[in-house]
Amino acid sequence: MRIRDLVAVDELRLSVLAGGEHLDREFTAVYVTDLPDPARYLSGGELVLTGLMWRQEPADSERFADAMVACGVAAVGAGQARLGVIPDDLVAACRARGLPLLAVPTEVSFKTVSEVLGARLALDVRDALGRHRRIVAAVAEGTGLAELFALTVRELGVHGMVLSATGEPVTGSLPGAPLRRLAREYLAAPRLPHLVRLPEGVYTLFGVSRSHRAAGWALACAGDLLEKADVGYELAACVALERTRMEEGRRVERRLAEELIGVACAGGEAAELAARLRTCGIDAAEPYVVLSAGAARPAATRGPDPASLGGQIVEELLGHRVVAPAGADGALALVPLREAGALLARAAGSGAGGVPGDGAGGVPGDGAGKVPGDGAGGVARDGAEGLAGLLRDGVATLAAGVPAMRVSIGVSGALEGAAALRGGIEEARHARRLAEAREGGVVTSDEIYTHTLLLATVPDDVRRSFASRLLDPLFDYDRRHSSELVRTLGTFLECAGSWNACAERMHVHVNTVRYRIRRVEDLTGRDLSTMTDRVDFYLALRAT
Repeated sequence: MRIRDLVAVDELRLSVLAGGEHLDREFTAVYVTDLPDPARYLSGGELVLTGLMWRQEPADSERFADAMVACGVAAVGAGQARLGVIPDDLVAACRARGLPLLAVPTEVSFKTVSEVLGARLALDVRDALGRHRRIVAAVAEGTGLAELFALTVRELGVHGMVLSATGEPVTGSLPGAPLRRLAREYLAAPRLPHLVRLPEGVYTLFGVSRSHRAAGWALACAGDLLEKADVGYELAACVALERTRMEEGRRVERRLAEELIGVACAGGEAAELAARLRTCGIDAAEPYVVLSAGAARPAATRGPDPASLGGQIVEELLGHRVVAPAGADGALALVPLREAGALLARAAGSGAGGVPGDGAGGVPGDGAGKVPGDGAGGVARDGAEGLAGLLRDGVATLAAGVPAMRVSIGVSGALEGAAALRGGIEEARHARRLAEAREGGVVTSDEIYTHTLLLATVPDDVRRSFASRLLDPLFDYDRRHSSELVRTLGTFLECAGSWNACAERMHVHVNTVRYRIRRVEDLTGRDLSTMTDRVDFYLALRAT
């Protein structure tokens, strides 16, 4: 029962003397005392009624108020029978501590207050039990998440919604709420529940289940529920129960995908791979891509390993349309490009709950689960690129909210048929390793077929030694003479060895470029007219 509801009981004629801003607090019991410090008898959440027999001097009021706050009581009701009034020092002490203080009239006994409140608290308990029975019955009957959430919200009398860690709506509705901002607040909150005050409104955030936040769901409720957090916990528990049930159903899908990946990596027969591919929901001629994911947390000592967390994050980013079983070398997911098209269409049309400018972004679809392109090859290419874009958006959001985590995702090129699966797995893994070398992010197969992959696979000390041996003389010269040999060299190579183009880009005379390049050759003993030395310099500049 809330303090506000207690004050509204006409027969008690209670008045609020302090702490009026906290009348939405709930209390679960009534305790009558005249002890100056009854802490040993209190467990928190009580309405404490006192006749003020403990007050002998003004300082006693502060000591009593401190004891009440330390015990976590919901409010204090003070009787006027002994002193005829409530002392100003008690009012001031309670006001300073944000402790609601109620005046109990002389003609109203504490027994009357206890009996009235006891009867009403019993009704609250019966209502709560009835509510629990209805919710449990809905869960037992297999009610879906949306229907279960709507029922629970209605029973608890709150307004809220569930959203992913990147701000994508899962179920429920909060019109006008900035979902991306709420997701960032959820990721960065030092503890939950967390109160958020924004121009759009006040919201209380709760965590759903025990998943890592980056792969979890947030429950956002309208208003300040910190004083009645049990309502938010109850709603979050119901959502967590349904999420657990959904996860149980996905275990079979993960096992089938894991078996398919194992057979492909072992060089299985094409016929068996094709059959297993169909079992996983991908037709023989249907384009798909392979994702490899990991999420490293360098300072973490507890929680999921990088592969498991990476797989959970991929599943969340793709709206649970795919599964990503974890393996020894990252998590792997097979994504039909029709699913990518549907995700792109949803991102373009949803606006993250219908809030303009607060959505997930992405490439617009045609509303039919397809993506634009020039024929079948164009559809596959655009679908793979659009999927990579969606993943980049999500990874960037997570990186902003959890800076200590490094999410790395590799995306293969568009594939068709079972024979291409093994190569796609290798592509995705190479791309993920390149992302890891870059401290996280999303890398596609297009990027691994360049010198970048070669540099990423070279040990750091070897790469640094190579660059240092070739470039240190130039850096030393630049430091001593305040010159620009290194910058000129880089620009010269980017201009494919064109003197005029390099001079134009650097806004210097062409003879200045010729002089600087000759100086580079003199200091390093290399010849920049040869392709071999140009390649060495190019790689050294990118290895620094």
